[in-house]
Amino acid sequence: MTDYAFRTLWRADAPIDRVYGAIEDAEAWPAWWPGVRRVERLADGDADGVGTRYRFEFRSRLPYSLVFDVRVAQVQRPTRLVGEASGELAGIGTWTLQAADDGWTDVRYDWNVRTTRWWMNLLAPLARLAFVRNHDVIMEWGRIGLGRRLGASVEADSPS
Repeated sequence: MTDYAFRTLWRADAPIDRVYGAIEDAEAWPAWWPGVRRVERLADGDADGVGTRYRFEFRSRLPYSLVFDVRVAQVQRPTRLVGEASGELAGIGTWTLQAADDGWTDVRYDWNVRTTRWWMNLLAPLARLAFVRNHDVIMEWGRIGLGRRLGASVEADSPS
């Protein structure tokens, strides 16, 4: 299996509660996040949402879709949301939000996963850059879509 570690940083001109609410509502992602083809709730979790399971289907410009399940592992409203992925991708995704002094919300997404599809692992030495770029495209679409969803500016920030 091939491991990937991605970090995405955004700054949203919206209150932290609104930004967190949009991210937490995964079932609504296909309505505003191009590339998210489908989100299906598989199981409910506890009152905070821990244990909730979703099936995601993502597709970008490359000619394949990725389907994987995510179990919500940790919820700390409105600052942290952690999911454990299994299926065609396996690993941990962590959303971390922080209210900034200027009224904006800083958003960080860490996605530490490995591919489980045999052909992706076979092609990884040659196609790794294409896979990384595919992730970057999906996240850029997410940034733009989140801005539309919130009716606010959402800017890409550089990793520090």
